[in-house]
Amino acid sequence: MFGSGGGGDPLLGFHMASQAIARTGPVQLLDLDELSEEQLILPICMMGATTVMVEKFGSGSEALRLQEAIETRTGTEAAAICCLELGGLNGVVPFAWAAWAGLPVVDADLMGRAFPELQMTTAALAGVPVSPAAMTDERGNVVTLSTTTAKWAEDLARSVCTAMGAEATICLYPMTVGTAKEATVRNSITLAISAGRMMLEASDDPVRALCEHLGGLALIEGKVVDVDRRTTEGFARGSATIEGVGACTGRTARLEFQNENTVLIEDGKVLASVPDIITAVDLHTARPIVTELLRYGQLVTVVGLPINELWRTPEALAVAGPRAFDYAFDYRPLEKLNAR
Repeated sequence: MFGSGGGGDPLLGFHMASQAIARTGPVQLLDLDELSEEQLILPICMMGATTVMVEKFGSGSEALRLQEAIETRTGTEAAAICCLELGGLNGVVPFAWAAWAGLPVVDADLMGRAFPELQMTTAALAGVPVSPAAMTDERGNVVTLSTTTAKWAEDLARSVCTAMGAEATICLYPMTVGTAKEATVRNSITLAISAGRMMLEASDDPVRALCEHLGGLALIEGKVVDVDRRTTEGFARGSATIEGVGACTGRTARLEFQNENTVLIEDGKVLASVPDIITAVDLHTARPIVTELLRYGQLVTVVGLPINELWRTPEALAVAGPRAFDYAFDYRPLEKLNAR
């Protein structure tokens, strides 16, 4: 849900985490207040084209190589792993990495959703250095990066990721717990867990229950009638056309994505845009559908969720607003675009 259609297929992360935990035992989820201020946490994620992640993913040992690389560069032992982004595969697979590394996971992430680029983080907004960073692939190659800005880290890491086969695992923004308290979206993991439990328990109208629970809006109900998807420059880019059904009959909307859903447009009118969360969910179950699994004939509801206020400042919108994705319009909050 919080991945905005991106972050990779969470089912893969679930299987990786389940297998790792079955071998090593449970992983603790800790509030940042349960750790000492000076302890080091490692934000880790998979990066690349989500279409590739469906077929090419790691074993879990990647975190051990990244942990060694960062600990060597910083001279400090890691105390916990942190999700770089909340949604999709990257909201789940850190539990596999934590299991293999014998570390807890902190109840926080660096986005409060999923974004396609590495500079689109609350850590970057807070001025946390992106370096040292390290990335690895399933073959055991390890590359360390030291860059002057987070955007440089994105550009260089994206090139390396493409060379690694359009999918890699990366650790960046290593920070102390004290810094993380000011530079992350806290309690985001427990929020995602509560949303999942609510969907499982809602029997009558799970989509409406989900929107009520998270303060979201159902923007259109319809059938996916066309999907244009391509993998370029390390991203899955494209759009899906949705024709309305039921009360939405006669309406047609276009959902555009760059790994994550970026904008929903109907007859030239923007219904929602980044940084707000836009997610296509199953019409009947409210189960989120990631962009690489959108298919002709699916019956979906496109749901919009308001983003954490951290992303609605002018500084944040310059990094992750519509114009950062080359749209020629300014951001307007989801609730204002759909005011009735």
